[in-house]
Amino acid sequence: MSTDAEHQVAAPRRASPEEMPILDLGPWLAGASIDALAAQFRAACTQTGFFYVKNHGVPQSVIDDVFEAARRYFALPPQERMKDRIDERFRRGFMPTGVTRHPGHKPDLKESYVMGLDLPQDDPDVVAGRPLHGPNRWPDDKPWLREAATGYFDHTLVLGKRLLRIVAVALALPEDFFLQYTRKPMVLTNLYHYPPQASPTNLELGAAAHTDYGTLTILAQDPIGGLELQTRAGEWVGAPYIEGTLVINLGDLIKVWTNGQYVSNLHRVANRTGRERYSIPTFFNFDYDTPVACLPQFLPEGGVPPQYPPVKSGDWLVNRFQAVQGYRTPAELADA
Repeated sequence: MSTDAEHQVAAPRRASPEEMPILDLGPWLAGASIDALAAQFRAACTQTGFFYVKNHGVPQSVIDDVFEAARRYFALPPQERMKDRIDERFRRGFMPTGVTRHPGHKPDLKESYVMGLDLPQDDPDVVAGRPLHGPNRWPDDKPWLREAATGYFDHTLVLGKRLLRIVAVALALPEDFFLQYTRKPMVLTNLYHYPPQASPTNLELGAAAHTDYGTLTILAQDPIGGLELQTRAGEWVGAPYIEGTLVINLGDLIKVWTNGQYVSNLHRVANRTGRERYSIPTFFNFDYDTPVACLPQFLPEGGVPPQYPPVKSGDWLVNRFQAVQGYRTPAELADA
C-alpha cells in the first residue's frame, strides 16, 4: 500500500511571463480600442488559460480591507465561526475544513466564507427554491466582515462584466454578447484560509488539483503564494504573487463555448511557507438558465458533433457542487 510520503509534491518552478502574461486594462478603460486586449486574451487562453490583469479598476484599499477582514474572521475561535456555518440551501456562510473533497483526494485543507449575489427572501427565484439563489449570511456582531466582503464583491462583479467584453471580442462575437446572461448571475466570492503544510502530497493539499466550474475566476492572492497550475505540456508551475495584479483563469464552460480551443487548466494550492495563507476568488457564473453550447465559429467541419454537449449553466454548477461538496437542492433538503 502506498503512503502519503510516496506522493509528496515538490515545489514547482516559477511560471514564466509567457505562461502567465500580464494584461494591462488601463488603456482600454481610458478609452483605447479593446482589440489589442482581446488578442492578448486569446493567446493566453489558448496556451494556459491563466493570466494576470493590472490597472483592473479594483482599488487596492478595497483589496486590503477584505484581506484584513478575512484574517480577523479566521482568527476567531472555531466555535464562534461555526455559528455561521454554511446554509446548504443558499450556499452562503462559513464552510469549515473538510467540506470540499475532490475524487481521489483527501478533503481540501482550507476553510472559507462564501457570499454571492444578495437576493431578498421574496425574490421569485428564492421563493421558487432555485439552487444557489438567496440572501447572504452575515453575523450580526461582525459588521466589518459584511462591509469589506461586500465592497470587494461589488467591484469584482463590475470587473467580471468588463472581462466578458474582452472574451466576446476574442471569440469574434459582439462585445456585449455575454452580458445578456448577467441579469442575475450566480457570482460567488469566497474568503479562503489555508493553514501551512510541512509536506504537501498529491492526496492532501490546500486545494486538490481541479478546474474551476463556471466561466471566469478573478483571484486576489496574498504575498504568501501557493497557487500552482499545470501547463499544457503537463508541468506544474507556480503562479507568483505580483503586486497590483489579480489572477484570472477560465472555467469549464469556456470549453463548451469554444469546443475545447480555450482551456480551463488544472490548478492546485500547496502552502509550504509555514505561514497562514489567504486568497479571495470571485467565481463569475452566468444566470442559471444560460444556454451554453458550442458557438458556430467553433463547430467541427463535416457535420462532426462538438466535443461537449449543450448544458444549462445552473445545472452544470449544481452538479459540480454535488460532486465535491455534497451540495443539495432545496427539494432534496426537504426530502431529507
